[in-house]
Amino acid sequence: MNEFQLKYGCNPNQKPARIFMADGGELPVEILNGRPGYINFLDAFNSWQLVKEVKEATGQCAATSFKHVSPTSAAIGKPLSEALKKACFVDDIAGLDDSPLACAYARARGTDRMSSFGDWIALSDECDEVTAKIIAREVSDGIIAPAYSPKALEILKSKRKGGYNIVRIDPSYVPAEIERKQVFGITFEQGRNNFKIDRALLSNIVTKNKQLPADKATDLIISLITLKYTQSNSVCFAADGQAIGVGAGQQSRIHCTRLAAQKADLWHLRQHEKVLSLQFAEGVGRPEKNNIIDLYLSDDADEVLAEGEWQKNFAVRPRPFTREEKAEYLAGITGVSLGSDAFFPFSDNIERAFKSGVSYVAEPGGSVRDDLVIEAADAHGMVMAFTGMRLFHH
Repeated sequence: MNEFQLKYGCNPNQKPARIFMADGGELPVEILNGRPGYINFLDAFNSWQLVKEVKEATGQCAATSFKHVSPTSAAIGKPLSEALKKACFVDDIAGLDDSPLACAYARARGTDRMSSFGDWIALSDECDEVTAKIIAREVSDGIIAPAYSPKALEILKSKRKGGYNIVRIDPSYVPAEIERKQVFGITFEQGRNNFKIDRALLSNIVTKNKQLPADKATDLIISLITLKYTQSNSVCFAADGQAIGVGAGQQSRIHCTRLAAQKADLWHLRQHEKVLSLQFAEGVGRPEKNNIIDLYLSDDADEVLAEGEWQKNFAVRPRPFTREEKAEYLAGITGVSLGSDAFFPFSDNIERAFKSGVSYVAEPGGSVRDDLVIEAADAHGMVMAFTGMRLFHH
């Protein structure tokens, strides 16, 4: 198959629409189920590149959850703690600890569950039964992977009344070195971004503290590869083998940092005992629980805790999670890694990152204020590497 007709493009009025190989060759994908759309394929091809590169860089299987051509998270297949299992809504999944791929997707989906609602999934390895069982009960648009076990395929085909989008990609496919796209009838051409992100990229440590443990280097690598496929400007927080906060598509870098930091803070707070012990009312569904937890952790908690409201959401009325309690909990967080797709123009990004537990930073460098950014990092005892490589993606 060298062409696939799509229902429409980005919007229903944009017709005709298709994906095809301009050279007349075969498409490197096979649609096993459903009818993916234009945006589905944009997510699929970007997300596949991400997980493929993370696996190549770390040697571990990887998964990502994509929405509107940016990742909500990406993760490698590290086991989850009991608290994290509960925070990610997978504490009841049998066999989770035996499937690194399922652990990777549980992490990726569980990081920013509100943003992942209706996600596109990419897996670096064959989708197994345990991973499929997690996917089966989440609201999702589709999946791309190099292969599927027979049982996993059976489970996934039952989603969305049999219409779930399942795509198999040829893992050996290598795209052309030159890529083109059209905007306003004008053709753009550029060399494909084949830049390799690995441990060697982190060798230029510019801070006084130069101690970069292997696991933190892995977190920085995951952060940077995630940024490579995130709409710019973008900043990504990472910890424990996964992206925990992505600030994508902001015009100002400090807004990227603030957005990513807020998401990372929420990821940490969701693992607090107050959240893990919430007792929801009977009949409250999984998506509703995400919204309730988000409000419970916000300054608008009264929307779910007020008299007459809490009874709709909880079996037992929770104690409020005060701003002071949240601040105290977050103040104890350290060891978080942070990547940026372009240099930090001001030290305010470092100051905001420190408030969310960042101890390790990777950014290109090259700002006229690099000295002030390094000085701020040194003041907080951070390790910061200048990569020398910008990672814009549009």
